[in-house]
Amino acid sequence: MLNPPLHRWPASLVLVCFFVLLAACGGSTAGPDVGTSPKTPDASTEVPDASTDTPDASIEVPDASTDAPDASIEVPDASTDAPDASTDTPDASSEVPDASTDTPDASTDTPDASTEVPDAGGGRCGDGVLQAGEACDDGNTASGDGCSATCGVDPGWSCPPAGGRCVASACGDLIIAGDEECEDGNTTSGDGCGGTCRLEEGFKCPTVGAPCLTTVCGDGIVEGTEQCDDGNRDMGDGCSPLCGREPQCVDGVCTAICGDGVMLPGDTSEACDDGNSRSHDGCSSTCQLEEGFTCALIENDPPSTMSLPLVLRDFRGYDLPASDGLPRGHVDFENANGSETGIVQALLGVDGKPRYAKAGVSSSTTHGQVAFDQWYRDTPNVNLSVVKQLPLSRIDNTATYEYRSASFFPLDNDGWVAFGKEPRRTDGSGVPRNFSFTSETRTWFEYKGTEELTFLGDDDVWVFINRRLALDLGGVHGPMSGRINLASKAVELGLQVGRVYEVAVFQAERHTTGSNYRLTLDNFLARRSECVANCGNGVVDPGEACDDGVNDGSYNTCARGCVLGPRCGDSIVQTQYGEQCDDGNTRSNDGCSAFCRLELP
Repeated sequence: MLNPPLHRWPASLVLVCFFVLLAACGGSTAGPDVGTSPKTPDASTEVPDASTDTPDASIEVPDASTDAPDASIEVPDASTDAPDASTDTPDASSEVPDASTDTPDASTDTPDASTEVPDAGGGRCGDGVLQAGEACDDGNTASGDGCSATCGVDPGWSCPPAGGRCVASACGDLIIAGDEECEDGNTTSGDGCGGTCRLEEGFKCPTVGAPCLTTVCGDGIVEGTEQCDDGNRDMGDGCSPLCGREPQCVDGVCTAICGDGVMLPGDTSEACDDGNSRSHDGCSSTCQLEEGFTCALIENDPPSTMSLPLVLRDFRGYDLPASDGLPRGHVDFENANGSETGIVQALLGVDGKPRYAKAGVSSSTTHGQVAFDQWYRDTPNVNLSVVKQLPLSRIDNTATYEYRSASFFPLDNDGWVAFGKEPRRTDGSGVPRNFSFTSETRTWFEYKGTEELTFLGDDDVWVFINRRLALDLGGVHGPMSGRINLASKAVELGLQVGRVYEVAVFQAERHTTGSNYRLTLDNFLARRSECVANCGNGVVDPGEACDDGVNDGSYNTCARGCVLGPRCGDSIVQTQYGEQCDDGNTRSNDGCSAFCRLELP
């Protein structure tokens, strides 16, 4: 049996009183209390229809018994005949008159339902604090960083449960996220996309899920991990033969170039420089520090190795006749013996190459400027250039680095030999080798007055510092050595403490049967950054949810990026780990136990 309408009157009366009180809330303390105002009936008094007893006739107030539900809290009428509150209830901010002349209008103190309202915890999406109703909060409302503008987690990302920076959830999931640069659908290294989905040197991975492709430094196209590509294999022109940026210096005064691996003394434009222009490795593409990494200057903590670009140019010996469209072998190789200094001028040319000094003068081991100019310049049908790296190892805990080889034959399987255009020749031990080549390498250093350079080798060796000849071991000879103490030659070489200079080493192997190369650099360092990710050090650093040192993402452990892995309480029922339920917490007695097992009522 239905209750007669009269029985619903008390509930309506309570609602009317509530709205009248709500309209007056937030008013000045100087205004009269709405319970004593002559315009507002006391809650204990019978309230007549608001349409006939409300003094302000300029504002239409609907019948309180049917049309005044609370605008901020939905209270459904028990009757099926009650009008829809969303269409029949005026907005409390504009339709309810001010209860007092001294009380501010409710529209200024009561937020409209369409306005952004703080969440239950008092915060908002983008404040960096995870609140009720948010799946993540990374401190901003930008999209594309794993946590959307509405604080929802994007596919392929993991976000800390306490709020903060999001990271890629997994490499190999075919979604490029976080610090990932590629996604080939696996975690195998050596295929161009490494085990953490970072590009490997010499590769590009333009298509998600597809095999990566090799890049070619020197083709004039910047791609993959290349910083530049000027289409040549020259050094000292701003783009190295490894397609990395080079410092640009004149008499020790350099231009700050992000990614050249040199931090200039007194320069504040770079907070770091790790020798590349890639982000998410601790030093951003604009040479600014990135969260989650520790970066150190290598002059304070030098690395165990130093790798220099090495350009090799292979020649055919003069004893080889013209054949297959190639001219006779080069006249300066496999053609003479004898030590000879003074072959090159005291200053490098404008192109950074040695200049011939024997033009019009007799030379015992060279045969004119045209032939010499081919030694360190690419020349079709005369030489073939190959780019490699020269690895120098740190000696003990000093700032001294050295490369040494008593059998320096880096082109045994390259150059003309690889094309079958030149035979291998036996060395002093009877091993077939590829002779007749030149080499060139360079590096930059901040002069401190403590540097020393030592070279031992054969045949020709010239060392230029600040583009000026510092060591001359020219000619075709057995192993010879030389040492340069830069402090004793500072005036001659134009060096000033605190400035950055280039050191260039040119070498030639011109005759059988031996080849030695030993380069020792003592204190030849420039300030450069080396960054290491904090995640994985076994310590929970700021911004990390966990760090167990392994972070393999197994059940109830820490995952990649130092975020929590799959676990009971993550709101995902993972039956493979024995979960029967997951209500997003690890509390028992709520139907789902602390171990994600169903509880009996």
